[in-house]
Amino acid sequence: MTHTQGPIQKHRKRRIDYEADLNTEQLAVVMHPGGPMLVLAGAGTGKTRTLVYRVCRLIEDGVPPWKILLLTFTNKAAREMLDRVEDLGESGTSRVMGGTFHSAGHRILRRYAEFIGYSPRFSILDREDSVDLMGHALADVQEVLPERRSPKPRLLADVYSMVINTGRDLESVLADRAPQFSDQGPMMAEVFRRYLERKRDADLMDFDDLLLNWLMLLTRHPEVRQELSLRFEHILVDEYQDTNRLQADIVEAMLGAEHNLMVVGDDAQSIYGFRGADFENILGFPERHEDCALFRLEINYRSRPEILAVANASIEHNQRQFRKELRAVRSSGEKPRSVSVPGPEDQARWVADEILRLREEGLDLEEMAVLYRNHAHSIDLQVELTRRNIPFRVRSGLRFFEQRHIKDVLAHLRFVDNPRDEVAFARMMKLRSGFGPRNTARLWSACGPGDRLQSLFRSDPARYGLARPATRELGPTIQLLEDLGTPRLQGQAGEAIRLVVEDFYQNWARDNLENAASRIEDLNQLALFADAQPDVATFLAEVTMLNDLSGEDRTGGPDDECLTLSTTHQSKGLEWRAVFVLWVSEGRFPGPRSDDIEEERRLFYVAMTRAKDHLALVHPQMARDRYQVDLIIDPSRFLLELPRGLLDDHVVKPLLPTPEKLAALPEGRYDMPAFLLPGPANEDEDVN
Repeated sequence: MTHTQGPIQKHRKRRIDYEADLNTEQLAVVMHPGGPMLVLAGAGTGKTRTLVYRVCRLIEDGVPPWKILLLTFTNKAAREMLDRVEDLGESGTSRVMGGTFHSAGHRILRRYAEFIGYSPRFSILDREDSVDLMGHALADVQEVLPERRSPKPRLLADVYSMVINTGRDLESVLADRAPQFSDQGPMMAEVFRRYLERKRDADLMDFDDLLLNWLMLLTRHPEVRQELSLRFEHILVDEYQDTNRLQADIVEAMLGAEHNLMVVGDDAQSIYGFRGADFENILGFPERHEDCALFRLEINYRSRPEILAVANASIEHNQRQFRKELRAVRSSGEKPRSVSVPGPEDQARWVADEILRLREEGLDLEEMAVLYRNHAHSIDLQVELTRRNIPFRVRSGLRFFEQRHIKDVLAHLRFVDNPRDEVAFARMMKLRSGFGPRNTARLWSACGPGDRLQSLFRSDPARYGLARPATRELGPTIQLLEDLGTPRLQGQAGEAIRLVVEDFYQNWARDNLENAASRIEDLNQLALFADAQPDVATFLAEVTMLNDLSGEDRTGGPDDECLTLSTTHQSKGLEWRAVFVLWVSEGRFPGPRSDDIEEERRLFYVAMTRAKDHLALVHPQMARDRYQVDLIIDPSRFLLELPRGLLDDHVVKPLLPTPEKLAALPEGRYDMPAFLLPGPANEDEDVN
């Protein structure tokens, strides 16, 4: 049910004037006495403010600060909230326990570690240490070299973490994350058991243990559960839609008899299913708590009403949701634009033009952002911005060409292009089994001086005296390099990239890297970009120039004035005055392999609600495939399903080639008709 607040009962004089500081929706949440509460906080509706004032009100009404637990998804968010509580409230409010689930679990486990067989001085493994220990556990289980390919420790750690956090069985996680190893489930389960034994023997916990062992304390030790439920009278959880099953079970098990639990979130912004977040946590909260009070925060302080109208109309198409409608406080502005462009290069050019136009009109680059579904969708834009001298930062990670998987694949092309490039050689060889720094340096020295590539081609791998794993890897590597060196592939940079990916790197990435599917998609986009270059040498020179330029200080003004580029996932919680969303096209947004279309629509909703004043949804009409064929692509279904009139439709015309470019075309190419070429107007022509 939706809760409506009656007259506020002031039990004593309060320092804070809650009625003056909060709107009616926020005030109802802050003043609600207790019990289970679900607060559906729409984008830009003052969620953080409501949480802060709720904590202050509890303390002012007599709840000891140390009996309040505030769980957030970043320690930074917890610090900011508690600092605001301290500024608003009375002395002693700093004793509120706030932080991430992992930091809270860490503090609780330090006190109760002996109940689960650990000492209070246990050590915590970071991600890399966990992978190393998983490797030792694998070696314990596989005492002899297996006859077939086994999962690498990093992949094992990823699968283990997903199983722990979601509560799903190993078989279903393998089917999603590593289907190539689906038949090795029993072996992997044995490795995980050994991994757990090694951690316990060494008094070690990894990050997943901080949650798993916390839940074990609560479910297997009633005395600890009772003590903790009395210790915390009120529990508040931020971003509840992003919790996984393990976190939700921990919260439920921590509750005391009064069930004073307030969860705050927005089901319309539940976008992290791929990380293990469970949408059912927020959707099913009222069913799990029959006496739950349901609140909606719908008054939006961020966006113009025209932007909210589009966002509301889009999310309305989702069936599984709590219905709500964002209402704007701000005055009207321009309609969001639906921008149709001929192709990816035109998309990049148009966005760059608009960014410069808005900057000339007084909008700082810091107040603008470009969002996209996948990091690979930004490649053409990054190239265009670099050429235009427009400074940018990539919030979703490294710049495209600086990412590990991009550099790994390009190292193969670089070495074939320049066989004296020791850096490229070392990077390429260290991806192979048996080639650590020592064997790589040994092979480099044995090949050479001179043309090390030809030396490799002419030699027998056995002559280098390498161990069996390294010798076994060397033959296929030499064959791959020989294929890359053929005239055909030297003239087709995109096909050269695809050969490296298909012949070697995609399997290596699946075994060794997180988010392997996303990285392989990046490489597919890199190949499409490379298709436009005349040969490998030109392509590598272009990439090198872009990387060198991207490292320069090109702002021409304040060092911190930069445009933001970000995946939509990484943009959540942020806002800008102007937002451009790229590739709002079917097969791109939503993605081509999107199983949950409603989560994709929620992601689209998040992208739109980042914008305060200006919103542009850009969709190319054409995209080129690997065979250099231009394919017509449809606008995203998310655009087509919107009511007419909400968007300002804008069509960008193709950029016609200049006479200079036409003159440079080789013999036999299509000649543009003279009447289409720009030139002086005919004075005798009747312009009417």
